[in-house]
Amino acid sequence: MATVDIIVPCYNEAERLDASAFVAFCAAVPDVQLHLVDDGSTDDTATVIQQLAAARPNRITATSLPANMGKAGAVRAGLQQAIAAGASRVGYWDADLATPLDAIPRLNAILDRRPEIEIVLGSRVQLLGRRITRNPLRHYGGRVFATFASMVLRMPVYDTQCGAKIFRVTPLLDAALRDPFETGWTFDVELLARLADLRVEGGLSALEAVTYEYPLEQWDDVEGSAVRAVDFPIALGHLARIWRGRRT
Repeated sequence: MATVDIIVPCYNEAERLDASAFVAFCAAVPDVQLHLVDDGSTDDTATVIQQLAAARPNRITATSLPANMGKAGAVRAGLQQAIAAGASRVGYWDADLATPLDAIPRLNAILDRRPEIEIVLGSRVQLLGRRITRNPLRHYGGRVFATFASMVLRMPVYDTQCGAKIFRVTPLLDAALRDPFETGWTFDVELLARLADLRVEGGLSALEAVTYEYPLEQWDDVEGSAVRAVDFPIALGHLARIWRGRRT
């Protein structure tokens, strides 16, 4: 399996970052490099991730941004850094491990089996035999958001907002990350929209043809999420902004 570089954005995670889970994962699973990015935290997050990097120097790196850039900015900075260092596959993962780290190899393996696939999205689908625990209000609000997101992207994507994604590094991905994101936690949709437009402009197949949604075996709604109910109408406004900004 090809190595994948996973960006983990961290903001004020000193008290809830599961350091033992990261260390155990590195001991058990090869072919994954973890890049922890401290997004200008005001607590001891920078110290915690530096300690993790010291514990697994060949598998974990720690970077501290000089100021808070938001999750979108931290993910973009980490992805650009990994790509510049020569990564062939990159992705990002939520620091709270709502999606367990052991799902990374399963998503990465899809790129091995399916050479035509360039993007693998973790998807929180409530199926029998899988454990997807989610606050009901957030779940139904998420379904409304997903419906509008699929309209903006013009493809039947089920879940754009799950913080578990892997990308094959291509010139288009590099180009899509060139400019800072203009939206907040809807940056996932903005990134996919940029990639969709670049593919159309380049005369390539639609984004849908190179994207694979993987139904996760486990996802837990971890307390302490930075997303609030008041953010929902703001996010819908961001979707409208992305839709108006589509170039094709």
